[in-house]
Amino acid sequence: MSDPQLNNLIKMLDQIIANNLHYGDKVTDVAAEHLHRFWARSMKQQIVAHADQSPEELSELARTTVIKMKSHTTR
Repeated sequence: MSDPQLNNLIKMLDQIIANNLHYGDKVTDVAAEHLHRFWARSMKQQIVAHADQSPEELSELARTTVIKMKSHTTR
């Protein structure tokens, strides 16, 4: 993972999750909604591609958030 833009997206995703931990079990739902509403399509596509190709490089909460965001955008 040497792409600076991708590294920044992962950092932002982790920060969104950290800032919403007070939602408890709903943290990934809240974070996924945030990505859906506020991230540009290109940002979402990049994080989804990375999650699909290298899921081990994301935290469990980040992976779950991306999965939920993907399902939200396909509804």
